[in-house]
Amino acid sequence: MNPFFLTDGYKLNHHRMYPNGTTLVYSNFTPRSNKHAPKGADGKPIDHVVSFGQQYFVRWIKELFDNEFFNKPKDEVISEIKTEFEFYLGTEYDTSHIEELHDLGYLPLRFKAIKEGTRVPMGVPVLTVQNTHQNFAWLTNYFETLLSNILWKPMTSAALALEYRRILEKYAEETDKENLAIVDFQAHDFSMRGLSGVESTILSGMGHMLSFSGSDNIPALPALRKYYDAKGFIGGGVPATEHSVMCVGTGFYIKRDGLNWEKYGEAEKEVFKELIREFPNGILSVVSDTWDLWKVLTDYLRDPYIKKMVMARDGKLVIRPDSGDPVDIVCGTGIRPWPNSVEDSKNPPHVKGVVELLWEEYGGIINEQGYKVLDSHIGCIYGDSITLQRAIDICERLKAKGFASTNVVLGVGSFTYQFNTRDTFGFAMKATYAEVLNEKNFKGTYENASIDVEGIEIFKDPITDDGTKKSARGLLKVLNTEDGLKLIDRVTWKEESYDSELQLIFEDGKFYNETSLTEIRERLKS
Repeated sequence: MNPFFLTDGYKLNHHRMYPNGTTLVYSNFTPRSNKHAPKGADGKPIDHVVSFGQQYFVRWIKELFDNEFFNKPKDEVISEIKTEFEFYLGTEYDTSHIEELHDLGYLPLRFKAIKEGTRVPMGVPVLTVQNTHQNFAWLTNYFETLLSNILWKPMTSAALALEYRRILEKYAEETDKENLAIVDFQAHDFSMRGLSGVESTILSGMGHMLSFSGSDNIPALPALRKYYDAKGFIGGGVPATEHSVMCVGTGFYIKRDGLNWEKYGEAEKEVFKELIREFPNGILSVVSDTWDLWKVLTDYLRDPYIKKMVMARDGKLVIRPDSGDPVDIVCGTGIRPWPNSVEDSKNPPHVKGVVELLWEEYGGIINEQGYKVLDSHIGCIYGDSITLQRAIDICERLKAKGFASTNVVLGVGSFTYQFNTRDTFGFAMKATYAEVLNEKNFKGTYENASIDVEGIEIFKDPITDDGTKKSARGLLKVLNTEDGLKLIDRVTWKEESYDSELQLIFEDGKFYNETSLTEIRERLKS
């Protein structure tokens, strides 16, 4: 699509609204507030985002502008802009400012960003942007809509993934510190089907993979290779069934053996056997609540033949429940009856939960910390409606029952990654500085022409707001202090340019200070 269509409609005339002679607009993109953020490992709203996605953005927009604007005939791109905007506005539209940009042949913008993989507190900008050519001050905030549209998602998802990582590391340290490596795969991205489009999937999936290597989000993998120079293994998944596999397989054996659906258990058991034969090695995940999860755990998996098959595999059979309350299903209710399930008046299976039932039949070891770790041939994953709080509750209840938190993998889906907005961390792009010519015919550049331009420190502070929307003022820098990153506003050009954590990443069509997935992961872990 023509990149000038990727904005809000009210942007179309802003170039006419700035004062005559405006040569520079300087803006920043900042997480302003965590008042809508979910609670994290410490029980408080998450108070940091992860700086991430800026390199994706600048590489993506350069590719977009080159392919869909600069490298296309001027008459063609201007004609479609003029036609669409005149339909939209209901009046003639002067495209001379856009024609001038096409003649220039590159994006006259400068982006600076906090190093990706850095934790950034509320109120500290993750990016600044300004024009580098005096004729295109209008272009800076023309990008506001697109920049915000793309960047809030990867930073938000990366922050949430990091919080899952903190939770799972904490409980692994407490209950199974010899197996900390499992945490890399303990939160698995299941979100694609519930996200709001392919690009949302890519942006969120890349954010997840800063903290984890487990993912079903395939589009994020080539995106990380393209935009973050990822090499070799990035992340992975395992062979896993879905309900259609279980239903068709069960139906096949019912029909073949002349059974009726009331005898589905005998047929479903055959599906388990066939799957184990087909995948004798590695991890195999089998969705197990198509009908009766408790029958799977107390009947199929206790069948001597199936148990022998499981224990003979060179790998792990993972049982995947997919409905009900995640905490109760994994850990057991302890007290409440469970409707429509196998009932044993003395020890109903739902009271014990998946992990304890697997332990009863397959056992395992008691580690040096005194917690039970399931035999390496059997495991559990739960991937429906997981939240940060449910992750904490699952780990806490397993620990209380004497089980290591590493006995379960969590599928983190759209219930985590789609239930957020730009307001989760209050992201916004705001202008804080501008320059306007003092002399009508000035032809210099703002850096070397302080006599001829007037710098204007600008800010917003709505009296009707609670303070969230109050912006910084003037030129900005970010310092790395003992207490973390700190914003300093109203600085000089020299301070903004040479004494800040905001580093140049793009200027006039060229990239600077590029980073890689490996570097970002290492920075985040440190």
